[in-house]
Amino acid sequence: MARVGLTTERLVQAGAELADELGFDQVTVSELARRFGVKVASLYAHVKNSRDLKTRIALLALEELADRGADALAGRAGKDALTAQANVYRDYARRHPGRYAAAQFPLDPQAAAASAGGRHAQMTRAVLRGYDLDEPAQTHAVRLLGGFFHGYVSLELAGGFSHSAPGSQESWEQCLNALDALLRHWPAS
Repeated sequence: MARVGLTTERLVQAGAELADELGFDQVTVSELARRFGVKVASLYAHVKNSRDLKTRIALLALEELADRGADALAGRAGKDALTAQANVYRDYARRHPGRYAAAQFPLDPQAAAASAGGRHAQMTRAVLRGYDLDEPAQTHAVRLLGGFFHGYVSLELAGGFSHSAPGSQESWEQCLNALDALLRHWPAS
């Protein structure tokens, strides 16, 4: 029977895979029910609605990204840490475009507080310790890095850098070099 073994975790994992396949905006309880060959009503024992499903996928994506980031940053500092963190976001977005989109899903305050989002900020601040930035420069730098990582990756995924030379990898490396130089010589307020 198709229903045997349905759990919230299994549905969320299948929803994340569906997001990577079709796009996060295409994830619905109805589409997931079709994938499992069950009636939509049978999934409501595990998720409340499509928003609940998307929230759970977002939480999964944030957790996966934070785990990968923690592994990549262990024992690194300075430019090496900056590059490792940047590559985690870029590689994750390339491998899991739907999950990466899910990580941007707006969460309600309670879900956001319980998410791995705070770990992301802590990791970025750990990277920035190698650059000796005081507040408020450190907060500005956290926002700069987040904006750069997300902006570059989003443009790259949309094909924005595929039409001209130099290649995207070369630009990525040059941008990380420029960010490293900026962080080492942060302008005074």
